[in-house]
Amino acid sequence: MVKKKEHITVTITGYTSEGQGVARHPEGMAVFVTDAIAGEVAEVEIDHVGKTAAHAHIVKLLEVSPHRVNRACPIGKRCGGCNFWHMDYEEELRLKGQRVRDALSRIGGVDPGEVTVLPGTMEGYRNKAQFPVGASDFGQPVAGFYMARSHEILPVQRCRIQDPRADEAKTAVMEWMELENISAYDEDSQRGLVRHIYVRTASAGTLVCIVANGGAPEVANTLIQLLQGAVPDLVGVVWNINRRPGNSVLGDRFETLWGQGYLEETLCGLKFRLSPRSFFQVNRQQAQRLYDTALEQAQLDADTTALDLYCGTGTITLCMARKAGKVYGVEIIDAAIADAWENAKRNGIDNVEFFCADAGQAAERFAREGIAPQVIMVDPPRKGLSPAVIDAMAQMAPERIVYVSCDPATLARDIGLLREKGYALHATKAVDMFPRCAHIETVCLLSKGKAD
Repeated sequence: MVKKKEHITVTITGYTSEGQGVARHPEGMAVFVTDAIAGEVAEVEIDHVGKTAAHAHIVKLLEVSPHRVNRACPIGKRCGGCNFWHMDYEEELRLKGQRVRDALSRIGGVDPGEVTVLPGTMEGYRNKAQFPVGASDFGQPVAGFYMARSHEILPVQRCRIQDPRADEAKTAVMEWMELENISAYDEDSQRGLVRHIYVRTASAGTLVCIVANGGAPEVANTLIQLLQGAVPDLVGVVWNINRRPGNSVLGDRFETLWGQGYLEETLCGLKFRLSPRSFFQVNRQQAQRLYDTALEQAQLDADTTALDLYCGTGTITLCMARKAGKVYGVEIIDAAIADAWENAKRNGIDNVEFFCADAGQAAERFAREGIAPQVIMVDPPRKGLSPAVIDAMAQMAPERIVYVSCDPATLARDIGLLREKGYALHATKAVDMFPRCAHIETVCLLSKGKAD
């Protein structure tokens, strides 16, 4: 019987989807080991025993992997953000490629062959930061990230995967709070003012948004002055009011305190305007590679009609429109559709149409109206495609489906369902959008008939 606090010696044979090491208890139960690397032998202590697996931490390494490195991030073991500072990047890419291969094989029933993972820069790549704000045991305001599996804030001076300008902005806000005796929000009592420091960075500048439990105080001018001194390319300071309890970061009311309430960024040669609420890929360099990969698989030309489901603010829709004859974009969030139309206008693109609708309902509508795109692009949330979307896509019978996924398991499930509709997997490529983190983006090309 597997027991909590039990010490056992295990060999790490692989990884979970979140990057934990996988081993076996002598009695056969799977054991997930934090910060372990495949091939290592370790003495571990069981922390939790579930119905199908136990969780453990390393007490002593008996055989060390050549891929183990000293952590470049001093808080990486406590922060709930990154997963892989204990291993080199070569092993991280290998496990991510293996994760995609295993999912497609075991869940989707297809053999994708070797999955290429396009690497990214490991540091400073995130262009959006959300720092929760709270109070220390001594009553001083603190900002950082939630510790793993908790709502306790871990103060952070420097996050290695964030753009350094975000940390500089955060430091200035904390200085202002101490200087002007500005209170931090308390989740339990729902009192206090500042809840989050929200920072967006781009090649054209930095936008800082303060998320608060009430309106901006009279001393906001001091905040603006401190931010201007700390962040030379500051373009705007925005105040957002969110009085709702719970985990949502942004509220509905925005006030621009200084400068402009948006950023401008270029992606794939197109210009996009980013407000605090706008969706935009957090890793611009890898987003460019992701979209280039998707467009290459789509094989668009001037005679192609394409449909982009889950189009967001129209980034990939507009990229497609530069190559295709006609592109339709669908998104359920009306504010995103408004941004999409504005982005099309800003870039002088007129061969697109955007619709605010649920992806399944829109796909059914297009099928009913006889709109027959040769290419359908889908980039769904982690839950993947609904059966209604898959059925409607199959009814439209596109020549090619390009599936961009942030979750290999739901991707594999949906590919299995699309195979039943007559679509075969022809190409798979992964893009490491989030180095040092467990997530992986995958782009798959499916087309009618048998795979090559």
